[in-house]
Amino acid sequence: MNKGKLFLVATPIGNLNEISKRALDVLNMADVIACEDTRNTLKLLSHFDIHTKMISYHNFNEDYKSIEIIELLNEGKNVALVSDAGYPLISDPGYELVNKVIEEGIKIETISGPNAALNALVASGLSSTHFLFYGFLNPKSSQAKKELESLKDFPYTIIFYEAPHRINKTLELAYEILGDRKAVIARELTKIHEEFIRGNLSELVKVGELKGEIVFLVEGNKKEDEVDYEIIKKEIDDLLKKENKIKDIVNEIADKYSIPKNKIKDLIYNHN
Repeated sequence: MNKGKLFLVATPIGNLNEISKRALDVLNMADVIACEDTRNTLKLLSHFDIHTKMISYHNFNEDYKSIEIIELLNEGKNVALVSDAGYPLISDPGYELVNKVIEEGIKIETISGPNAALNALVASGLSSTHFLFYGFLNPKSSQAKKELESLKDFPYTIIFYEAPHRINKTLELAYEILGDRKAVIARELTKIHEEFIRGNLSELVKVGELKGEIVFLVEGNKKEDEVDYEIIKKEIDDLLKKENKIKDIVNEIADKYSIPKNKIKDLIYNHN
C-alpha cells in the first residue's frame, strides 16, 4: 500500500483572501485536516465551501494525535496540517509530528502562504538583510529578562510575537535591557484595523493598551565603533547654526544613526 503525504498548509493571518488556490486545492483533496483549533479552521473551510473531515492537533494532545496521524498516513491517507493562522510549527504545534513523519519515511510537502513575522519585517522600516525570528518570550518576567540579555549583542533585527496583555511589560523589559533602540509594533496584520507603530523603545513604552495579534520588532545592537561621532558632531554643528530646536536635532540624529537620544544630548551640551 502506498503511503499518504503530510501537507503543511499556511493559512491566512487575517484577510481570508490571502489563501492561495494551491492551499484550497490541498484542503479540498486531503482526507483529513489536522487543526490547532477546529472552530477557527471551520470558519476558513466554511468560507470556501470545503467539507474535509477535521481532527484536533494542538500542544496538549501532540503525543497521541501524532501517532493517530502517522497511522492515517501509513494507511495511504493524505493529511493537511494547519494552525490557526500562518505556518504550522512557527510558534505553533507540529514539530513533533514532522519529526515522526520523517522517521517513518513519509513524504512532506509545504504549501506556501502568509507569515506574520515576514509581513511585519518588510513594512517595519528596520533592516531586513539579516534578522532573527525569536517568537514568544517566556511569559515569566525573570526568564524573559534572561532571554533578552542573551540577545543584547545580536547585531541584526529581532522579531518577537507577543500577546496583547503582555506587550506593555515586554516593551518595558526590552527598553530596560536592550536600551533605547528603534522598534516597531505591528498589530492586526492584513485585518481591517492593521496598524504599525514605529519609534524608539522609549516612545513605545508609552503607547498604552493594545489589542489583537502583535508582532514586535527591535533593531539589532549597533556597536560603538560603527558610529563615527566626528561626522555626527559636524551635523549637530550645522543644525545648531541653522537655529534648529534641540529637540528636533536630537530626534533627527537619533533616527538617522540609531543611537540613544541621551548620547546625542551629551554631544550637544558638551559641544565645543
